[in-house]
Amino acid sequence: MDASPTPPHPAPPPPPPPVPAPAPAREPGSRARRAAVPLTLLAGAAAAFAYVGSVDPNQPGHYPVCPLFRLTGVLCPGCGGLRSAYAFAHGDLPTALGANAMAVVGYFCFAAYTAVWLVRTVRGKPAPRIALKPVHWWALGALALVFSVIRNLPFGAALAP
Repeated sequence: MDASPTPPHPAPPPPPPPVPAPAPAREPGSRARRAAVPLTLLAGAAAAFAYVGSVDPNQPGHYPVCPLFRLTGVLCPGCGGLRSAYAFAHGDLPTALGANAMAVVGYFCFAAYTAVWLVRTVRGKPAPRIALKPVHWWALGALALVFSVIRNLPFGAALAP
């Protein structure tokens, strides 16, 4: 038997350093393209407010009457929404709140969400998600129902348009 030692195996070479992935090239109009959807939504809302602001819903014959109000005399949660939008477009917040307070809250919520969406989109981040659970939808529905009931009762006349 030969007792000669076997030569040791050479160590494997170290792995090459990782090559960083190239940064994606930004196209010149990509920021504008990303902002197109929220800006289009804002433009549509502004156009709607401009139209309602120029055609007074307090003058009869310009807009249809609420079918629920026409048939039953009961104010729905949306009754007074056009008068509210008209006053809001003219900067008359107290009158807008008096015509439909729930609609004014909706205007501000819409504006806040769309502004956040626009800023996030321009910065390259995804649009914010509003993931409401069923209990939240039920709570919003209950709030609209309570608003409707109160504005149709004598003590809630301040909420009626």
